[in-house]
Amino acid sequence: MAQTWTPNSWRQKPIQQVPDYPDVAVLDSVEARLAKYPPLVFAGEARRLKSALANVAEGRGFLLQGGDCAESFAEHGADTIRDFFRAFLQMAVVLTFGAQQPVVKVGRIAGQFAKPRSSGVEKQGDVTLPSYRGDIINGIEFTEEARVPNPERQVMAYRQSAATLNLLRAFAMGGYANLENVHQWMLGFVKDSPQAERYRKLADRISETMDFMKAIGITAENHPSLRETDFFTSHEALLLGYEQALTRVDSTSGDWYATSGHMIWIGDRTRQPDHAHIEYCRGIKNPLGLKCGPSLTADGLLELIDILNPANEAGRLTLICRFGHDKVAEHLPRLIRAVEREGKKVVWSCDPMHGNTITLNNYKTRPFERILSEVESFFQIHRAEGSHPGGIHIEMTGNDVTECTGGARALSGDDLADRYHTHCDPRLNADQALELAFLLAERMKGGRDEKKMVVNG
Repeated sequence: MAQTWTPNSWRQKPIQQVPDYPDVAVLDSVEARLAKYPPLVFAGEARRLKSALANVAEGRGFLLQGGDCAESFAEHGADTIRDFFRAFLQMAVVLTFGAQQPVVKVGRIAGQFAKPRSSGVEKQGDVTLPSYRGDIINGIEFTEEARVPNPERQVMAYRQSAATLNLLRAFAMGGYANLENVHQWMLGFVKDSPQAERYRKLADRISETMDFMKAIGITAENHPSLRETDFFTSHEALLLGYEQALTRVDSTSGDWYATSGHMIWIGDRTRQPDHAHIEYCRGIKNPLGLKCGPSLTADGLLELIDILNPANEAGRLTLICRFGHDKVAEHLPRLIRAVEREGKKVVWSCDPMHGNTITLNNYKTRPFERILSEVESFFQIHRAEGSHPGGIHIEMTGNDVTECTGGARALSGDDLADRYHTHCDPRLNADQALELAFLLAERMKGGRDEKKMVVNG
């Protein structure tokens, strides 16, 4: 691989998962316009996220990354963003208590518009059309007109991302994230859950901690950290023309940053070491994610780590493992052993969604028990290998959808049709997401108790 990198050097490489735009001149015009727009995020914010992830890589934190499968233009609204943020904060508080470590909060939001597809075409009856690739590229409606890739959609995606970021920053810093608010929301969830007794013990311990803090004078009024929070954005860097248009030089360091989001990741379908997506990502200084599926070999992973993080910088690279509940024990240990043997500094994160998709009653869905099983296996394997299970990466929404089966309310295949709203893949609803956080917190606490028993002999 040539050492010279520029924001457009990816254009000289083979590329996968790209739309076929019918008018290249229009595409060039849109990308030129975007290149003049203000950045969506700033280099200093990306560096702050990298610093937080460095602590996770060193075993002193936990990464919670989650959000929409694919953001849509039609469902964009303040209530949707608020409900997602509210569910996400509740998960973060529960996980913070379970891990007894800081939780780094990274949303799949304000940029998650492009989706890789296993097939370039979709067939319904006798009609075959190009696949839907996300609202930034084409429309979900099954019509010839909607499925034509339209460059102007990139401008709409930029504007929606800017509006979303504006509201998220207000929520994170304007008092909505007050820990006392989040705690009361969590107690409401526990009270209404069919599994209330299971969660009450942990909820009561969090309540006791909150009461103790108040008793010694630690409140949101005198400690800003209790009413404000750091919240970062992320998305898959799939549409590289859009990413290049928003790639800017940081005036303080002279380094290149993707200003479309704080963290971007490379998908399992676009991680070829000599292809365009790896070429683009290796040159920017943002924290990066790399999806790791069953086809990734240990040697292949080490090659990608060397390309993407040649300085072995903690916080630079997060390995997002997506195997499936029945395959994680076969594939994850060999990757951990190779990375540990070579002394590579990475964050290990579990994506329990993408390897556990099934079809039920003609709907794509993900059984909650399979999601939980993969997360549990991920933690057990890391404990056995002596490495740090650093995070989870989930597709979720704050809305009361019926897209994943199971959970405390025992959604069945017959329930899927009630509120199946996703534009692409099935998401955990707010209750299922928080339930997963509670169950994971229990296991984290159990793991810490085991360590104490070993240490105390």
